[in-house]
Amino acid sequence: MPLSYAEREQFYEGLVVRARRQGIACAITSGMACVAYGVAQATQDCDLLCAPDAAGKFLSLLGEASLHGQLPSYRGHLTPPLDARWLRGGWTSHFVWEAEGAEAYLDIFGVAPRGSSPWEMEIQGFYAGPHTVAEMKRTNRGKDWPFVTALGAQMLEAKDARGWLHIYDENLLRTFGEVSPVPAELLKRRPILELAVANDSRLHAALHTEVQFWHELDRARLRIYEKAVRPYLTAVKKAQVPAGAALATQHEIRVRCAENHLPTNPLHDYGIEQMIAEAREALGEMVQPSTLAWLPYVCEQFRVGTA
Repeated sequence: MPLSYAEREQFYEGLVVRARRQGIACAITSGMACVAYGVAQATQDCDLLCAPDAAGKFLSLLGEASLHGQLPSYRGHLTPPLDARWLRGGWTSHFVWEAEGAEAYLDIFGVAPRGSSPWEMEIQGFYAGPHTVAEMKRTNRGKDWPFVTALGAQMLEAKDARGWLHIYDENLLRTFGEVSPVPAELLKRRPILELAVANDSRLHAALHTEVQFWHELDRARLRIYEKAVRPYLTAVKKAQVPAGAALATQHEIRVRCAENHLPTNPLHDYGIEQMIAEAREALGEMVQPSTLAWLPYVCEQFRVGTA
Protein backbone atom coordinates (compact mmCIF):
# COMPACT_ATOMS: atom_id res chain seq x y z
CA MET A 1 0.00 0.00 0.00
CA PRO A 2 1.48 3.40 -0.97
CA LEU A 3 2.70 5.63 1.81
CA SER A 4 0.47 8.57 2.66
CA TYR A 5 2.02 12.00 2.86
CA ALA A 6 1.54 11.98 6.62
CA GLU A 7 3.48 8.69 6.86
CA ARG A 8 6.33 10.07 4.76
CA GLU A 9 6.43 13.24 6.82
CA GLN A 10 6.50 11.26 10.07
CA PHE A 11 9.29 9.01 8.78
CA TYR A 12 11.56 11.82 7.59
CA GLU A 13 10.93 13.98 10.62
CA GLY A 14 11.82 10.94 12.72
CA LEU A 15 15.15 10.72 10.88
CA VAL A 16 15.83 14.35 11.76
CA VAL A 17 15.00 13.75 15.42
CA ARG A 18 17.34 10.76 15.65
CA ALA A 19 20.09 12.60 13.82
CA ARG A 20 19.92 15.65 16.06
CA ARG A 21 20.03 13.44 19.14
CA GLN A 22 23.43 12.35 17.85
CA GLY A 23 24.56 15.93 17.39
CA ILE A 24 24.06 15.98 13.61
CA ALA A 25 22.97 19.33 12.19
CA CYS A 26 20.31 18.62 9.58
CA ALA A 27 17.04 20.01 8.23
CA ILE A 28 14.39 19.06 5.69
CA THR A 29 14.24 21.43 2.73
CA SER A 30 12.71 21.98 -0.73
CA GLY A 31 9.29 20.42 -1.41
CA MET A 32 8.49 19.12 2.07
CA ALA A 33 9.56 22.44 3.56
CA CYS A 34 7.23 24.23 1.14
CA VAL A 35 4.38 22.04 2.39
CA ALA A 36 5.32 22.83 5.99
CA TYR A 37 5.29 26.57 5.21
CA GLY A 38 1.89 26.30 3.55
CA VAL A 39 2.93 27.20 -0.01
CA ALA A 40 2.62 23.67 -1.49
CA GLN A 41 0.17 20.82 -1.00
CA ALA A 42 2.25 17.64 -1.33
CA THR A 43 5.51 16.16 -2.58
CA GLN A 44 6.78 12.62 -3.11
CA ASP A 45 10.44 12.92 -2.13
CA CYS A 46 12.44 14.39 0.72
CA ASP A 47 15.43 16.69 0.32
CA LEU A 48 17.55 17.05 3.41
CA LEU A 49 20.50 19.27 4.34
CA CYS A 50 23.17 17.64 6.48
CA ALA A 51 26.35 19.19 7.86
CA PRO A 52 29.14 17.68 5.71
CA ASP A 53 31.33 16.86 8.70
CA ALA A 54 28.53 14.64 10.03
CA ALA A 55 28.17 12.61 6.82
CA GLY A 56 29.64 9.45 8.35
CA LYS A 57 27.38 9.57 11.37
CA PHE A 58 24.33 10.19 9.20
CA LEU A 59 25.25 7.25 6.95
CA SER A 60 25.38 4.98 10.01
CA LEU A 61 21.96 6.25 11.06
CA LEU A 62 20.55 5.55 7.59
CA GLY A 63 21.93 2.03 7.66
CA GLU A 64 19.57 1.28 10.55
CA ALA A 65 16.56 3.30 9.31
CA SER A 66 13.97 0.69 8.39
CA LEU A 67 10.79 1.54 6.49
CA HIS A 68 8.16 -1.20 6.20
CA GLY A 69 10.92 -3.71 6.91
CA GLN A 70 13.27 -2.36 4.24
CA LEU A 71 16.63 -0.67 4.71
CA PRO A 72 17.82 2.02 2.27
CA SER A 73 20.17 1.64 -0.66
CA TYR A 74 22.09 4.13 -2.76
CA ARG A 75 19.93 5.06 -5.75
CA GLY A 76 21.41 4.58 -9.21
CA HIS A 77 24.98 4.54 -10.47
CA LEU A 78 25.27 8.34 -10.59
CA THR A 79 24.91 8.85 -6.86
CA PRO A 80 28.08 10.09 -5.11
CA PRO A 81 28.96 8.66 -1.70
CA LEU A 82 27.63 10.34 1.42
CA ASP A 83 31.05 11.64 2.39
CA ALA A 84 32.13 15.04 3.70
CA ARG A 85 34.57 15.57 0.82
CA TRP A 86 31.87 15.47 -1.83
CA LEU A 87 29.07 17.02 0.20
CA ARG A 88 31.23 20.12 0.76
CA GLY A 89 31.73 20.40 -2.97
CA GLY A 90 28.04 20.60 -3.81
CA TRP A 91 27.30 16.97 -4.66
CA THR A 92 24.05 15.30 -3.58
CA SER A 93 23.68 11.72 -2.34
CA HIS A 94 20.49 9.85 -3.28
CA PHE A 95 18.86 7.00 -1.37
CA VAL A 96 15.79 4.81 -1.78
CA TRP A 97 13.73 2.50 0.41
CA GLU A 98 12.24 -0.06 -1.95
CA ALA A 99 9.41 -1.40 0.16
CA GLU A 100 6.91 -2.97 -2.24
CA GLY A 101 4.34 -0.36 -3.18
CA ALA A 102 5.73 2.06 -0.60
CA GLU A 103 8.95 3.40 -2.05
CA ALA A 104 10.55 6.41 -0.41
CA TYR A 105 13.33 8.66 -1.67
CA LEU A 106 15.83 10.83 0.16
CA ASP A 107 18.31 13.30 -1.37
CA ILE A 108 21.00 14.63 0.95
CA PHE A 109 22.80 17.94 0.39
CA GLY A 110 25.71 19.34 2.37
CA VAL A 111 25.52 22.76 0.71
CA ALA A 112 22.27 24.48 -0.25
CA PRO A 113 22.43 25.17 -4.01
CA ARG A 114 22.39 28.94 -4.57
CA GLY A 115 22.52 29.49 -0.82
CA SER A 116 23.98 32.87 0.09
CA SER A 117 24.40 32.13 3.80
CA PRO A 118 24.99 29.02 5.94
CA TRP A 119 21.74 27.05 6.07
CA GLU A 120 22.52 25.93 9.63
CA MET A 121 21.72 29.46 10.81
CA GLU A 122 18.22 29.40 9.28
CA ILE A 123 16.63 26.25 10.71
CA GLN A 124 13.01 26.40 11.90
CA GLY A 125 11.85 23.23 13.64
CA PHE A 126 12.42 20.23 11.40
CA TYR A 127 12.94 22.45 8.37
CA ALA A 128 15.41 24.74 6.67
CA GLY A 129 14.33 28.38 6.93
CA PRO A 130 12.25 30.06 4.19
CA HIS A 131 15.25 32.05 2.95
CA THR A 132 17.28 28.89 2.33
CA VAL A 133 14.35 27.06 0.76
CA ALA A 134 13.57 29.97 -1.57
CA GLU A 135 17.17 30.14 -2.77
CA MET A 136 17.25 26.39 -3.40
CA LYS A 137 14.03 26.62 -5.43
CA ARG A 138 15.54 28.99 -8.04
CA THR A 139 15.90 26.16 -10.53
CA ASN A 140 15.39 25.88 -14.27
CA ARG A 141 11.95 24.33 -13.61
CA GLY A 142 9.11 26.76 -14.04
CA LYS A 143 6.95 24.94 -11.48
CA ASP A 144 9.32 25.96 -8.64
CA TRP A 145 9.02 29.73 -9.04
CA PRO A 146 5.56 30.30 -7.52
CA PHE A 147 6.95 28.72 -4.33
CA VAL A 148 9.87 31.16 -4.34
CA THR A 149 7.49 34.11 -4.59
CA ALA A 150 5.13 32.75 -1.92
CA LEU A 151 8.02 32.27 0.51
CA GLY A 152 9.28 35.79 -0.22
CA ALA A 153 5.86 37.25 0.50
CA GLN A 154 5.67 35.34 3.79
CA MET A 155 9.08 36.69 4.77
CA LEU A 156 8.10 40.30 4.07
CA GLU A 157 4.87 39.87 6.01
CA ALA A 158 6.97 38.54 8.89
CA LYS A 159 9.19 41.68 8.66
CA ASP A 160 12.15 39.78 7.15
CA ALA A 161 13.35 42.20 4.47
CA ARG A 162 15.20 39.44 2.62
CA GLY A 163 11.81 38.48 1.24
CA TRP A 164 12.45 41.20 -1.36
CA LEU A 165 15.02 38.90 -2.93
CA HIS A 166 12.47 36.17 -3.63
CA ILE A 167 9.42 37.83 -5.18
CA TYR A 168 9.08 37.18 -8.91
CA ASP A 169 5.48 38.19 -9.47
CA GLU A 170 5.29 41.61 -11.12
CA ASN A 171 2.06 42.75 -9.49
CA LEU A 172 3.19 41.61 -6.06
CA LEU A 173 6.50 43.42 -6.47
CA ARG A 174 4.69 46.64 -7.32
CA THR A 175 2.25 46.19 -4.42
CA PHE A 176 5.00 45.68 -1.86
CA GLY A 177 6.96 48.50 -3.46
CA GLU A 178 4.16 50.90 -2.53
CA VAL A 179 4.13 50.00 1.16
CA SER A 180 7.50 48.51 2.16
CA PRO A 181 10.95 50.14 2.03
CA VAL A 182 13.79 48.22 0.41
CA PRO A 183 17.08 48.24 2.36
CA ALA A 184 19.98 49.70 0.40
CA GLU A 185 22.02 46.49 0.62
CA LEU A 186 19.21 44.56 -1.06
CA LEU A 187 18.98 47.11 -3.86
CA LYS A 188 22.64 46.41 -4.56
CA ARG A 189 22.06 42.67 -4.66
CA ARG A 190 18.91 42.94 -6.77
CA PRO A 191 18.83 46.18 -8.81
CA ILE A 192 15.44 45.33 -10.33
CA LEU A 193 13.90 46.36 -7.01
CA GLU A 194 14.55 49.98 -7.98
CA LEU A 195 12.12 49.50 -10.86
CA ALA A 196 9.52 47.97 -8.57
CA VAL A 197 9.68 50.79 -6.01
CA ALA A 198 9.51 53.39 -8.78
CA ASN A 199 6.63 51.55 -10.52
CA ASP A 200 8.79 51.71 -13.66
CA SER A 201 7.33 50.33 -16.90
CA ARG A 202 10.61 48.48 -17.58
CA LEU A 203 9.95 46.10 -14.69
CA HIS A 204 8.07 43.52 -16.77
CA ALA A 205 10.88 42.89 -19.25
CA ALA A 206 13.60 43.09 -16.61
CA LEU A 207 11.80 40.58 -14.40
CA HIS A 208 11.48 38.12 -17.28
CA THR A 209 15.20 38.48 -17.95
CA GLU A 210 16.08 37.91 -14.30
CA VAL A 211 14.10 34.65 -14.15
CA GLN A 212 15.73 33.46 -17.36
CA PHE A 213 19.13 34.31 -15.89
CA TRP A 214 18.50 31.99 -12.96
CA HIS A 215 17.35 29.29 -15.40
CA GLU A 216 20.61 29.61 -17.34
CA LEU A 217 22.68 29.59 -14.16
CA ASP A 218 21.02 26.38 -13.03
CA ARG A 219 21.53 24.75 -16.42
CA ALA A 220 25.18 25.77 -16.42
CA ARG A 221 25.73 24.42 -12.89
CA LEU A 222 24.09 21.11 -13.78
CA ARG A 223 26.19 20.76 -16.94
CA ILE A 224 29.37 21.15 -14.89
CA TYR A 225 28.37 18.42 -12.44
CA GLU A 226 27.00 16.12 -15.16
CA LYS A 227 30.30 16.25 -17.05
CA ALA A 228 32.32 15.68 -13.88
CA VAL A 229 30.30 12.60 -12.86
CA ARG A 230 30.71 10.60 -16.09
CA PRO A 231 33.98 8.77 -15.22
CA TYR A 232 32.57 7.94 -11.78
CA LEU A 233 29.37 6.57 -13.33
CA THR A 234 31.42 4.21 -15.50
CA ALA A 235 33.51 3.11 -12.53
CA VAL A 236 30.45 2.34 -10.36
CA LYS A 237 28.89 0.31 -13.17
CA LYS A 238 32.09 -1.73 -13.56
CA ALA A 239 32.31 -2.28 -9.80
CA GLN A 240 29.12 -4.35 -9.92
CA VAL A 241 27.85 -3.80 -6.41
CA PRO A 242 26.38 -7.11 -5.16
CA ALA A 243 22.59 -7.23 -5.16
CA GLY A 244 21.25 -6.75 -1.67
CA ALA A 245 24.59 -5.53 -0.31
CA ALA A 246 24.47 -3.68 2.99
CA LEU A 247 24.54 0.10 2.79
CA ALA A 248 28.01 0.17 4.35
CA THR A 249 29.31 -2.15 1.61
CA GLN A 250 27.69 -0.05 -1.13
CA HIS A 251 29.27 3.00 0.44
CA GLU A 252 32.79 1.54 0.55
CA ILE A 253 32.62 0.66 -3.14
CA ARG A 254 31.38 4.13 -4.09
CA VAL A 255 34.07 5.84 -2.03
CA ARG A 256 36.78 3.85 -3.82
CA CYS A 257 35.29 4.80 -7.19
CA ALA A 258 34.92 8.45 -6.16
CA GLU A 259 38.49 8.74 -4.87
CA ASN A 260 39.74 7.81 -8.31
CA HIS A 261 37.11 9.25 -10.61
CA LEU A 262 35.01 12.01 -8.97
CA PRO A 263 36.33 15.54 -8.36
CA THR A 264 35.25 16.84 -4.98
CA ASN A 265 34.34 20.34 -6.13
CA PRO A 266 33.77 20.68 -9.89
CA LEU A 267 32.14 24.11 -9.63
CA HIS A 268 35.21 25.55 -7.91
CA ASP A 269 37.47 23.83 -10.45
CA TYR A 270 35.47 25.21 -13.37
CA GLY A 271 35.29 28.75 -12.00
CA ILE A 272 32.25 30.55 -10.66
CA GLU A 273 32.92 33.71 -12.65
CA GLN A 274 33.28 31.71 -15.85
CA MET A 275 29.99 29.91 -15.23
CA ILE A 276 28.19 33.21 -14.59
CA ALA A 277 29.73 34.80 -17.70
CA GLU A 278 28.56 31.88 -19.83
CA ALA A 279 25.05 32.12 -18.41
CA ARG A 280 24.96 35.85 -19.22
CA GLU A 281 26.18 35.17 -22.74
CA ALA A 282 23.49 32.55 -23.34
CA LEU A 283 20.91 34.92 -21.90
CA GLY A 284 21.99 37.76 -24.19
CA GLU A 285 20.80 35.79 -27.20
CA MET A 286 17.20 35.53 -25.99
CA VAL A 287 16.28 38.78 -24.18
CA GLN A 288 16.32 42.53 -24.74
CA PRO A 289 19.96 43.65 -24.27
CA SER A 290 18.90 46.68 -22.21
CA THR A 291 17.44 44.41 -19.51
CA LEU A 292 20.85 42.87 -18.74
CA ALA A 293 21.73 46.00 -16.77
CA TRP A 294 19.21 44.96 -14.10
CA LEU A 295 20.53 41.46 -13.43
CA PRO A 296 21.19 40.56 -9.78
CA TYR A 297 24.58 40.11 -8.19
CA VAL A 298 24.85 36.32 -7.84
CA CYS A 299 28.49 35.46 -7.06
CA GLU A 300 27.84 35.04 -3.34
CA GLN A 301 25.15 32.47 -4.06
CA PHE A 302 27.70 30.09 -5.52
CA ARG A 303 30.60 30.64 -3.10
CA VAL A 304 29.24 28.90 0.00
CA GLY A 305 30.99 25.53 0.13
CA THR A 306 33.32 26.20 -2.81
CA ALA A 307 36.34 27.58 -0.95
